[in-house]
Amino acid sequence: MENEDTLFGHPKGLFILFFTEMWERFSYYGMRAILVLYLIAEVTSEHSGLGWTSGEALALYGWYTMLVYVASIPGGILADRVLGQKKAVMIGGLFLCLGHGTLAIDSQMAFMIGLMLIIIGVGLLKPNISTMVGGLYKEGDERRDKGFSIFYIGINIGAAAASIIVGLVAAKWGWHYGFGLAGIGMALGQVIFMSGQKHLIGVGDKPSSIADPNDVSIGQLFGNLFKAPLQMVITAVLMAGSVYVLVMESWGYGLLFMFLSLVTGMMLMIYQDIDKIEKDRYVVLLLSFILVIVFWGAFEQAGGLMNIYTEQKTNRMVFGMEFPAAIMQAFNPLYIILLGVPIAGFWYRWKLMGKEASSLFKMVIGLMIMGSGFLFMTAASLEYERVGESALIWLALAYLLHTIGELCASPVALSFITKIAPVKYASLMMGVYFASTGLG
Repeated sequence: MENEDTLFGHPKGLFILFFTEMWERFSYYGMRAILVLYLIAEVTSEHSGLGWTSGEALALYGWYTMLVYVASIPGGILADRVLGQKKAVMIGGLFLCLGHGTLAIDSQMAFMIGLMLIIIGVGLLKPNISTMVGGLYKEGDERRDKGFSIFYIGINIGAAAASIIVGLVAAKWGWHYGFGLAGIGMALGQVIFMSGQKHLIGVGDKPSSIADPNDVSIGQLFGNLFKAPLQMVITAVLMAGSVYVLVMESWGYGLLFMFLSLVTGMMLMIYQDIDKIEKDRYVVLLLSFILVIVFWGAFEQAGGLMNIYTEQKTNRMVFGMEFPAAIMQAFNPLYIILLGVPIAGFWYRWKLMGKEASSLFKMVIGLMIMGSGFLFMTAASLEYERVGESALIWLALAYLLHTIGELCASPVALSFITKIAPVKYASLMMGVYFASTGLG
């Protein structure tokens, strides 16, 4: 990196990216905390919402969450091939500011447009600002891991603050004030990023002029598909089923199944193209994608089903005051800040004892612990059926286990993929990972 100015032993650019991402996550998690609550709020209530059913609200939340993750794939490709990470982050931040600003308008059409703008913005900003953090350090720099840890703390500070502050504002003054406050947070992040450019010289300025010769493009992969009759027939049958669902049942699920059919075709082609050793690893990789789908599908209930349960069935009285349901979204980031270092230390001590756990083992353990959290929600439901409301402690305990599971599984997932993915399909496998996260 050209600029070697440091602060607390790290490049000053790290702290520009720290605060940019902190405010971006403030905007994202602030909006996430109140999204389904706004959708299900009665049109005639004091702070009117859209009056949707819980099922409709959860369906929109699911599609929105999936598209946010999947948008990271084209966002990363655009940055790598056309824009460079820095411009991608700038443009993504602009889309986010526009999106959150649009959500502040009291109109259902504005609401939908705002969500689409946010999806585009997150897709451009999220994967590329993380890449820029890595670009601050030279290869082999021992500070890199600690730099990412500092960056991760910023994410969770933003998420925790958003759930509390935006939740309170939305409950006190109305949903659109909450959305607007989330937008102000994103605007602050954009200002910080733009004003800190002198500390980011040489980081993410230009796209990669030459692609890795080992990488295989999606176009090449589809070209190979048409040369393999069996794989082509399987893909065609799946596509035909997708078209049927698209026409006869639901356009949304039809498009989803069509996407999955194409991914299946690509996965089959990759399996045919790799050697025996890589085939064994590839099967393990595909199993890990199933774990990813299950894990994040359950984990993301925090912003959906668990959020609605908190609003409708949980006693939120603490010291004589009733707290808004959205505030309970702060449990997860606060637990991460408190438990991140101890859990990392546990695995490190485990390694020193000669019992180093594999990445897949950590992912499975994380999934089991996270799933155990729903046992507390079962207890909460039983209490609700018995007395008409459930205690807040059940929710706190459920989020605790969800967070411990996340801290076991999430940090190792990306590293695991880069270790065992076939070399020439590494970039594509990373994209499939993000898509799997979104599908969950």
